[in-house]
Amino acid sequence: MLDYIVKRLLSLIPVLVGISIITFLILRLTPGDPAEAYLRLSQIPPTEAAVAAVRVELGLDRPVVVQYGDWLVKALTLDFGKSYATHRPVWDEMMFLLPSTAQLAGVSLLFTLVISIPMGIFSALYKDGWFDNFCRVIAFTSAAMPNFWLGFMLMYFFALKLDLLPTLGRGSWEHFILPAVTLSFSYIATYIRLLRTSMLENLDQQFVLYARARGLKESWVIGRHVLKNAMLPVVTALGMSIGHLLSGSVIVESVFSWPGIGRFCVSAILNRDYPVVQCFVLMMAVVFVTANLLVDIAYAWLDPRIRLKGESS
Repeated sequence: MLDYIVKRLLSLIPVLVGISIITFLILRLTPGDPAEAYLRLSQIPPTEAAVAAVRVELGLDRPVVVQYGDWLVKALTLDFGKSYATHRPVWDEMMFLLPSTAQLAGVSLLFTLVISIPMGIFSALYKDGWFDNFCRVIAFTSAAMPNFWLGFMLMYFFALKLDLLPTLGRGSWEHFILPAVTLSFSYIATYIRLLRTSMLENLDQQFVLYARARGLKESWVIGRHVLKNAMLPVVTALGMSIGHLLSGSVIVESVFSWPGIGRFCVSAILNRDYPVVQCFVLMMAVVFVTANLLVDIAYAWLDPRIRLKGESS
């Protein structure tokens, strides 16, 4: 198992290097001069002399390769420069806002698992029944409903009409409900259909027939044999969802004025605050890659055939 983990870690190095190159170059190729953006956010007139001085100060007068190498070396030490808007270190700003986003993503993930797993199991056990049809309607609805629209609808009914829940900011546990439901709704429907399909496939396998022929209780067959194998694709989707929940909170945080890194990144994009955008993109890439690594390890633990295949290769 250790050899498998080491090989997977080594394979991530070129991926992260490629992501860092793309992140750096895309922002350098976009229209607009970072020096002018820096001056504008600092409320300094962008004269030719001021732009030239800022380009030297930010190192923009050097070749792109040299700029990338310097940026990468500093990024490895978590030095992403200072925000053009706040003039504070970008990493400090991110670490200050990250707990808020992580809490929202964690609550959303909890909602997703607590609701989708039981519904997916019962949807498979009572195939084509009224509950299965109800879950199918939820899946179709979530696929066609944008997050921001759902957020506005929840705010309208539960805050404006019923006056039950707060809509903006972060405070008590009540502030988590609407943004967490908005963020998790599409994942709930996806997990329900994914688990249902996987369970139906496993229910038709011969090992289930043999388990029943041995006289095992149906609850034991479902819980011990069917559900464990059916959870493999769910684990894979779970790893991807962690990254999506953190990065996808950009829209939800903007709708509910949630003080997290997603809302901070939206403001940085609008203001062309390049250091913040670069840090956010690279951070989300690391989150995605790390989540995929954890999923691969969990997958190998659940299914030893994957681990043995990876070690032999």
